[in-house]
Amino acid sequence: MAMQSTAESIKESLKESLLGSEAPEGVSTESKTRFLQHATLEDNGELFMAPDDFVNAIAPPEEDYHKIARVQYGLLFAAADVHRRGKLSMSDFATYENLVSKPDADYEVPFRLFDIDGNGMVDIDELKRMIEEHKGPDSLPFDWDSEWANLYIGGAKNRHAMTYPQFAQMMRGLVGERIRQAFKAYDADNDGYISAADFEKIIRSSSGHKLSDHILDNLSSLCNIGPASKISYANVRAFTNIMREMDLIDLVVRNATEKSADGRISRTDFLTEAARITRFVQYTPMEADILFHFAGLDTDSTRLDLPAFEKVLDASWQNVSEKLHSAREAASKTVAKTGSVLHSVLESAHHFALGSIAGAFGAFMVYPIDLVKTRIQNQRSSRPGERLYENSIDCFRKIVKNEGPRGLYAGVVPQLIGVAPEKAIKLTVNDLVRGAMTDKKTGQIPLSAEILAGGTAGFCQVIFTNPLEIVKIRLQVQGELAKRSDAVPKRSAMWIIRNLGIVGLYKGASACLLRDGPFSAIYFPTYAHLKKDFFGESPQKKLGVLQLLTAGAIAGMPAAYLTTPCDVIKTRLQVEARKGEATYTGLVDAARKIYQQEGFKAFWKGGPARIVRSSPQFGFTLAAYEVLSTLLPMPGSVEAEAQKAAAGRIEPTAGLREATAPLSYLRSRNALKVMLDIDNNFGKIQVPEGKSFMGLPFGRPKPQ
Repeated sequence: MAMQSTAESIKESLKESLLGSEAPEGVSTESKTRFLQHATLEDNGELFMAPDDFVNAIAPPEEDYHKIARVQYGLLFAAADVHRRGKLSMSDFATYENLVSKPDADYEVPFRLFDIDGNGMVDIDELKRMIEEHKGPDSLPFDWDSEWANLYIGGAKNRHAMTYPQFAQMMRGLVGERIRQAFKAYDADNDGYISAADFEKIIRSSSGHKLSDHILDNLSSLCNIGPASKISYANVRAFTNIMREMDLIDLVVRNATEKSADGRISRTDFLTEAARITRFVQYTPMEADILFHFAGLDTDSTRLDLPAFEKVLDASWQNVSEKLHSAREAASKTVAKTGSVLHSVLESAHHFALGSIAGAFGAFMVYPIDLVKTRIQNQRSSRPGERLYENSIDCFRKIVKNEGPRGLYAGVVPQLIGVAPEKAIKLTVNDLVRGAMTDKKTGQIPLSAEILAGGTAGFCQVIFTNPLEIVKIRLQVQGELAKRSDAVPKRSAMWIIRNLGIVGLYKGASACLLRDGPFSAIYFPTYAHLKKDFFGESPQKKLGVLQLLTAGAIAGMPAAYLTTPCDVIKTRLQVEARKGEATYTGLVDAARKIYQQEGFKAFWKGGPARIVRSSPQFGFTLAAYEVLSTLLPMPGSVEAEAQKAAAGRIEPTAGLREATAPLSYLRSRNALKVMLDIDNNFGKIQVPEGKSFMGLPFGRPKPQ
């Protein structure tokens, strides 16, 4: 059938290009194009639309059908099939498109569906019959002989059909009456209260197609508005009033948040702005309480921002859990396509690249402090007259005076080249070990595992750290003797590497291991707990760059200072000894000679400088790493898909947004919502082929 339709379209196009064409009167170019695109039935050379073709034309698959099953759009076929043939000609389709272009199509389309005889009147008995045919197990009871219904259609002895204006006005208040009658039916003891479960049944059945997932999933929480565990009729009326005034509430909320200094508003701010916008009192205290109750379910604050209200105001809003579930499915598909091994390699490469950038950034920001720390630690004499530098400030001043500002960055190039893989390895290994030791169900990791993850990361980085350190240190200290007559000439990084050789580059590696392992074992757990326990990081609360920097800086303080003795020993082992200075044969020998010649205090040389350097360096590095991880998540990862989901849900300005779908689709959707106000099961029942629906043949007719 599809190939036949394609061939027919090609034939029609050739015919039009050669002979020209003349569209039926009243058929717009857009309607004609849409009809030819979707029509698949051929009858004596003429194209027709079957019901499923019609649904494809008026309900594009790319539009949002979150609240209404797409199959329910088949209901509207009856409004288009004015000849009751079970198929639509181009003229029929154009007539329907013209109908839904009318300003009041939302009500006129349902009216025509229930006007079975086409005489401009809706007979109440026919309406009741059609409703009964499509009742589902969750349908609410409704009494068409009630006092409310009699006001529209007359009493039992004076019943009359409804004109279009009467029908439209009745539909406007139908949902409220359905809810009132359902409340009365569930209020068995007639005390004016129903259970939270019964309230949820009523709202889901009567208004589920108009409300967001956030509201639908938390309906029963309305019982928490007051002290009682049940829901009163006043609560129900206040709730329905809020739901009915969503568009006006959206305007009030947006105006109020724009005027707020922090983009958040309280209940008082909302009511004050409502008084400014409206001419009459629109919202009762209970209605405001209900609005802020549902908008504030995910926070303890009484001041709420736009995204909080969007969960209430936007009917297409979906649960984060659903979006994350979709994200995980998408990520799983990506993994399945690329293969688990390849995906792991790519994921590690992604972490490595981000860690390299973050590490280089952090090292560059604090490099002058690192240079000062190295020169202070390398001073062998403890006597004032023999010391080249009195303290860190004196060292900094003399470097700038004797070597210029560029002297503060002596050896920075190998540092940046080496620190990138060093920090990348540290961050990547820590992430991988933490991930492997985290309980997948609870998301928790024991402190011992955190320490092990940090320590492992520190040990692994030494393969890059040690060669980097020895080259960097020798470049850093050679400038301090540049002005002396007996000073050796300055050496380049490549000369130092060739002179040391592979074995020499790992001189002092034992001290490097002893420093870097404990440093990371202290740093990473401290950093993680500062973020979580002090700054309150959680899935609902994302920390800012300033908070990340602060957490990283504080975590670096104990880690840097407590590992200073190991850093002093490492520096002494790696610096080339000058004439008359002590030499060391190893870790133990260096520790013993430093203690004997300079005392215990010598092990803490440069400790303050290490705090000043390491603390902000790791703060900058970790903050940059987390910011980059957020901004540049690995494609196909849960984070990346969740980020896309979140981007689709939370936009810079929440609330009303102009729809981009064709107007015919939007009005068809709104007309369908009016029909579902009667019963949300309309259109869900699939009528077998050849049977009737609303007095019309339904299903794809057999070719004649």
